[in-house]
Amino acid sequence: MSAGGWRLLRAALFALSLLLMLAHASGVLPWRFLNQLDLAIEDAQLRATLPLPRESRIVIVDVDEASLARIGRWPWPRARVAALVDELFERQRAAVVGFDMVFAEPEADDGRLAAALRGRAVVLGFFLHAGPEAGRVGQLPAPAFDAARLQGRVASFTHWSGHAGNVAAIADAAPVAGFFNALPDADGNVRRVPLLAETGGAHYETLALAMLRRASGMPAVRPMFPPQGWLAGRYDGLAAVQLEQAGQHLSIPVDARVAVRVPYRGPGGPRGGSFDYVSAADLIDARLPAGTLAGKLVLIGSTAPGVYDLRSTPVSEVYPGVEVHANLLAGLLDGRGPVQPDWARGFEILQLLAAMAVLALALPRLSAFAGIVATLALAAALVGLNVWAYRTQQFVLPLASALLLTALIYAVHTGGGYVVEGRVRRSLARLFGTYVPPELVEQMARDPQRYTMQAENRVLTVMFCDMRNFTRMSESLPPEELRALINHFFSAMTRVIRDGRGTLDKYIGDALMAFWGAPVADADHALHAVQAALAMSQGLGELNAGLRERGLPEIGVGIGLNTGLVCVGDMGSDIRRSYTVMGDAVNLASRIEALTRHYGVDILVGESTVAEVGARAAFIEIDRVRVKGKAHPVTLFTPVSPTQAGAHSFDEEMRLWQLALAAYRQQDAREALSALDALRTRFAASDRRGLYERFGERVARLADAPMPPDWDGTHTFDSK
Repeated sequence: MSAGGWRLLRAALFALSLLLMLAHASGVLPWRFLNQLDLAIEDAQLRATLPLPRESRIVIVDVDEASLARIGRWPWPRARVAALVDELFERQRAAVVGFDMVFAEPEADDGRLAAALRGRAVVLGFFLHAGPEAGRVGQLPAPAFDAARLQGRVASFTHWSGHAGNVAAIADAAPVAGFFNALPDADGNVRRVPLLAETGGAHYETLALAMLRRASGMPAVRPMFPPQGWLAGRYDGLAAVQLEQAGQHLSIPVDARVAVRVPYRGPGGPRGGSFDYVSAADLIDARLPAGTLAGKLVLIGSTAPGVYDLRSTPVSEVYPGVEVHANLLAGLLDGRGPVQPDWARGFEILQLLAAMAVLALALPRLSAFAGIVATLALAAALVGLNVWAYRTQQFVLPLASALLLTALIYAVHTGGGYVVEGRVRRSLARLFGTYVPPELVEQMARDPQRYTMQAENRVLTVMFCDMRNFTRMSESLPPEELRALINHFFSAMTRVIRDGRGTLDKYIGDALMAFWGAPVADADHALHAVQAALAMSQGLGELNAGLRERGLPEIGVGIGLNTGLVCVGDMGSDIRRSYTVMGDAVNLASRIEALTRHYGVDILVGESTVAEVGARAAFIEIDRVRVKGKAHPVTLFTPVSPTQAGAHSFDEEMRLWQLALAAYRQQDAREALSALDALRTRFAASDRRGLYERFGERVARLADAPMPPDWDGTHTFDSK
């Protein structure tokens, strides 16, 4: 797949990922595992806030195992319950007493219990249920509000078809009651309780809300709908339940099912530390000092396993049902509690769009490491916003879909990019692997669109390298050994070229051709070529040492470098093509290499290369020549390694050479020969001894046959 094709596929996969998440967020195609993940995130946030301080306003009267052992199995006779009620109101002076239990079956002592309840701040409990066999047993209290307050609008109240209410005598004596149903989630945990629920066309309040209203003078209940807007979308729930009394208002936010999250305070139970527990038997037997529960809101329930009122919650797998209502009542008293707002769906959609925009714009422009950092930063920002909303505003906002979208987008970008990049690398390796070093192929793979084999004009530095003494060597070695020697020579020279960021063009018999500056642009191509040439010349020492041990003649190199405008690209015939360079600068590089034998030096460099390198390398001017096929003269140089250029004797050697060169150009043969004799005598071990000897021969001929008066010091070569 091409890079362009991958970009289209990536965009399509990005869009598909976004559409799937939007389908979940909008409710069109909800994903259960995302809902479960959001619940797990909510649970983690809740547990991170625990434990909260003990709640002193609420007390739980526990029909515990000790009470059952002393008084008898549940249900107790109504007279016993009446005695408990009398103790709570007469000696203990409780403010409100709520029952997390229902008196659905008539008994002989119902009148005794009704008398104990009548006229007191009591809230009874009742149970709602559904199913094909759901019946309607007992008496329900008056609805929490007149249905006319809904103004004909539909809200998604939790609906139950049946109920188990209290017997009429008891219900008439204590007309305020609340249901004690919860809403277990798919995993069985109780996180929410309906604040209002519907059965038989009427709407009733939960036990905790009924106790709050009873304690505050029975304010009226008013359902509050959310404002209509595009952010909220289609929302069939209430925004809040409002309590109104004497011009005062208390608004309780609810979710789409008119439910509230239970603000758990701790692990639950008598030893949980969130609420004070009092044994019901101790109250019946008047063992608690009078006034201990004065002004308290009392919930009567049971933690005994045999009563079967234990629930699974996010904070404990075994949690007393009565304490669920105690936690909710405490939250209502404080006006706090986590809630999923009516605009949560719109927020989730906006969050998905924002995450998509950030990643789609950022990832294609970033490196692999920066992409990881950006993705993690976005995920951290999403989590941070979610935590901030929960901790400071008590908003339960969806997060799982945005995190999954972030992971999907990164996986698509990275995984697909890895596959495409692998193909690009393989493609580039096929195209350029035999020419350029692997590290340049890696660099090219980062931006493959910049590198093609299409021919283009570019200023490059071209090298020709010829192995000297090849003819003598071929006469001294059998074919197998000659082949091994050639392979060893080319391997050593090619390794230096690649290490110097050069591109190998081709092998030509016992010579090779290379260039610098393509396909990867290199502002220092001339310098890198010169450095490679010096390393190639110096690297023959190890190879020649082995030849000397075998009694074979040594080999040398002749290297020519030239910089200029060339045409570089894929060129050749329909049968065979190669990535190569062509142009006048290439031909001149070949002519320069051929002159190394004439001057007795390993390396000759054209003046354009020297101009590109500047002061970053040391050069010795050799001659000004006019080669075959070139009308304009070219000044030739040979580079000097930094070690040689820094030697103490180098300055004196160069002084004598410049003197000889200047005298030669002035046709002063006597002065030139004197300087050359001094060079041959004093610098007999110099790498340039061959240059001095050959130049001396030319100057000697000049003494015998002087040049014309208009000679400009340029030496002309008529052959290639």
